[in-house]
Amino acid sequence: MKIAFVGPSLPQASEFAGPDLEIRPPACQGDVMRAVADGATVIGLIDAQFEYVTPVWHKELLFALSNNIQVFGAASMGALRAAECAPFGMIGIGRIFEDFISGRRVDDADVALSHGPAELNYLALSVPIVSVDSTLEQVCELRLLSAQRCSEIAAAARSVFFKDRSWKRIAQAAGLDWAALRPIIEQAWVDQKRLDALELLGRLNGQTAATALQRAWRFNATPLWRKLYPSGQDL
Repeated sequence: MKIAFVGPSLPQASEFAGPDLEIRPPACQGDVMRAVADGATVIGLIDAQFEYVTPVWHKELLFALSNNIQVFGAASMGALRAAECAPFGMIGIGRIFEDFISGRRVDDADVALSHGPAELNYLALSVPIVSVDSTLEQVCELRLLSAQRCSEIAAAARSVFFKDRSWKRIAQAAGLDWAALRPIIEQAWVDQKRLDALELLGRLNGQTAATALQRAWRFNATPLWRKLYPSGQDL
């Protein structure tokens, strides 16, 4: 059984999931443990909640890995956790993960996105920095703006709080006319989180259960862990 936690990075995730892949909403603390208890053999973490609830705990991911469950991450919180847990066997997918694991990207907030509820199909209300950067790279490659101008826009984007970060607000922060910039952005738009999420689902659709692996570490059931999960994975 394969389980993927997906939301705003790919609202139409169910359309790209195979018959043996279950799509669940963005994860918060406890959801990975619930997936383990439900019998998951492969887990894909793309989106997770973080602002008003406790986010996915690294310990949950390590527990899953210690039980020979393959765990993949990409696009959003999944890319962050994959970069952090890669030494323990979590597998990162996509460019955003590669940027974090290599050190080219260091700010967790680069993946932050404000969005509507599931009932509104996770309607995007802001633009994440990772997509701003990929789009501006495309703008430069297409020679729609100079590299200097793209650098200025990227800096302006980082000056806008993530909940308020729309392309219009970015243009204003950069001192540019939004009406003139808009067709350029529309032509070059790259939704990097969507691309990475699709790559992860593609990997999961073709993934088989892992064979037993020898790991150089053992799961440490700390006092807090034992308090939360006295029987290992009981919820």
